[in-house]
Amino acid sequence: MTKMSPTWANLCIKVQRYFIQDFPGKDFMKFAWAVNLHKIFTLFIIVGMMFHYDNFSTGAWVYLGLHGIYGYCWLIKDLGFRDHRLEEVLSIGGVFNLYAILIAWYWVIPWLFISRYVEPSNIDLFIAVALHTLGVVLMVAADGQRHFTLKYKKGLITTGLCKYTRNPNYLGEIMLYAAFAFLADHWAAWAILAYATVTTFIPNMYAKDQSLSRYPQWQEYEESSSFLIPWALINGKALRRECAESKDSELFEKSS
Repeated sequence: MTKMSPTWANLCIKVQRYFIQDFPGKDFMKFAWAVNLHKIFTLFIIVGMMFHYDNFSTGAWVYLGLHGIYGYCWLIKDLGFRDHRLEEVLSIGGVFNLYAILIAWYWVIPWLFISRYVEPSNIDLFIAVALHTLGVVLMVAADGQRHFTLKYKKGLITTGLCKYTRNPNYLGEIMLYAAFAFLADHWAAWAILAYATVTTFIPNMYAKDQSLSRYPQWQEYEESSSFLIPWALINGKALRRECAESKDSELFEKSS
C-alpha cells in the first residue's frame, strides 16, 4: 500500500513548484546553476560583510571558511553527481522566486554573525567545525551513494548510509546549516533553518517516502529505519543488532 504524504507537506511542494519550477516566463537558467551561483556568491558576500563591518576576528575567518567554502564543496558534488531534479530550467521569475522564497535567506545568517561582532569561544568553534564537517561529509556521501547505486541498480536503497535513516542527505544538510546558526547565536538564524526544514526538507522527505513505498520491501525497511535521525545508532540498538548478526554468522560457519 502506497504511503501518502501529509496534506500540508504536499501543499508546500505545490506552492514552491508553482512559484519556482512552473513560474511563467521564457526559459532562462537551469535550476542547478541558479543554486550554484548562490553557492559561488556566498563566499564573496561574506567577505564583503567582513569589510563593511571591519570584522576580521578569528571567529569571522572561521565562519568564512565554513559557510563560504561549503558552497564550493557543493559545486564539487554537483560536478560529480548532480541531483536530476535540478536539471529543470527556470524562468527569470522562477529564479527570482527561488532566491526570495528560500535560498537568499541563508545570507541573513552570516550578517547576524558578522554585524553583531559575535565572538564564539574555542569550544563553540570546535562544535561548529565538527557539526559542519560531519554534515558536509554525510550529505555528499549520501548523495553519492544514491547516485551511483541507482545508476547501476534501480530499486530501494537499504544499506550503507540509508540503513538506519531514510534521509541521510537532508540530515547532513540540516547539520551543516545548524553549525552556521549556532555560531550566529541569534534566534532568527535558527528560525531561518526551521523555515527551510519545515517548508522544503521535510516535505521532500515525505514525498520520498511516498515514492519509495511502492517497493515490496518498503514495510520492512520503514520499520528498521528512521525518518531522519538514526535513533538506532544513538541508542545502541544498531550495535546490538550488528553484534547479534555477527555471532549468528560465526555459529553458522562453525556448524557448517
